[in-house]
Amino acid sequence: MRKFVSIGVPVLFMSTAALGQTAFIDDRSSPETVIRSLYNAIDRDEFARAYSYFANPPAESVEAYAQSLADSDTTEIIFGVPSEEGAAGSVYYRQPLVLRSVAADGTETVHAGCYTLKAPNPANFADDYVPMTIEDRDLAVSEAEFGPDALPRQCGGADLPETDTALLEAERAFAASFANRCGGGAMEGMETDPQDFEISYRYMHETSDDPMRTARLFRFFCNGGAYNISHVYLMTGGDGPVEPVSFAVPELDIRYENDDLEGAVEDMTQLGMITRTELVNSDYDPDTQAVTSFEKWRGVGDASASGRWIFRYGAFSLVFYEVDATYDGEINPQQVIGYGETP
Repeated sequence: MRKFVSIGVPVLFMSTAALGQTAFIDDRSSPETVIRSLYNAIDRDEFARAYSYFANPPAESVEAYAQSLADSDTTEIIFGVPSEEGAAGSVYYRQPLVLRSVAADGTETVHAGCYTLKAPNPANFADDYVPMTIEDRDLAVSEAEFGPDALPRQCGGADLPETDTALLEAERAFAASFANRCGGGAMEGMETDPQDFEISYRYMHETSDDPMRTARLFRFFCNGGAYNISHVYLMTGGDGPVEPVSFAVPELDIRYENDDLEGAVEDMTQLGMITRTELVNSDYDPDTQAVTSFEKWRGVGDASASGRWIFRYGAFSLVFYEVDATYDGEINPQQVIGYGETP
């Protein structure tokens, strides 16, 4: 029996977007989630629900509100960091955002501005509690290109908290590139928030007299299973766009005696190299500037593949890879690639 292996691909969980549907969102726990819920309702043509998020109705009736949105087809939003202010037992938020809408005829429009939201303190209500609602909105057409740089710096004349535009761009790039393959299998207590690392480096042609450069590495949860968890990594060199990181892995042809996967390995041949953007059971170590992975081919871990990629000269380089191709209950990996890890 022959088996082609690079790095084992975990079971992919299709998102509702991949099935041509928009998943239902109704969350009033923060300014961002309220606004996401609003546009989710609009995308699903649930205009009565969209209308309900406003304390001051945006139109005379639900019907009139629905009619005002008749030409809207799809919407994409980037959120900045909101400001907040307490008053009379409530918290008022000013949520900056930039919004791109695409009309049914394909016309794109970028709006930028702020939503004002009110969150009453639940402890002040014995009954008739009203959750966070939209009090006002101030959006205007923007000539800026859709992206974090188009976010307003002020709301209502007041300065806003500083926004991490690189992280916003990473989140946007992740959603655009991986929405259809990531997002499944997150178990209770599992860390799914993106992680962010800064990496200092120089290019190969630079010397110690040149200033250090700084890259930003972002690690995003992709999928989870019984014994494998996968992540994808995105990175910017500091002056360029945020892009997915592709990791080199060997492509292997593994053959077993008597075509029995649980038998001895008859031959393991490297056919070449390919790349993966999704790594299994991976971590980044800031001290060594290396990403490692350990992919189990089954739960007991006796068959597996593991690799190590070091960041140097502005990119990740594969320096070590080993494979345990035998399903024999023993952990006995065979080195496939082993390069020096210097400089």
